[in-house]
Amino acid sequence: MKVSVDEGKCCGAGSCVLAAPDVFDQRDEDGVVVLLDAEPGEHLHAVVREAADVCPAAAISLSEKA
Repeated sequence: MKVSVDEGKCCGAGSCVLAAPDVFDQRDEDGVVVLLDAEPGEHLHAVVREAADVCPAAAISLSEKA
């Protein structure tokens, strides 16, 4: 799985951090998402999918690695 984020779309809700704190964080100054792991291990795939699903700004994109 390959994860990407669009910082321009991020509204700073923090839903992604709550769902997958090993993969996402937020900047202190404005709450915008910080991607910690662009290729998380398989054991994290379910929570990363959940994070993408609950993101109110649809700022998280997922794709399968080729």
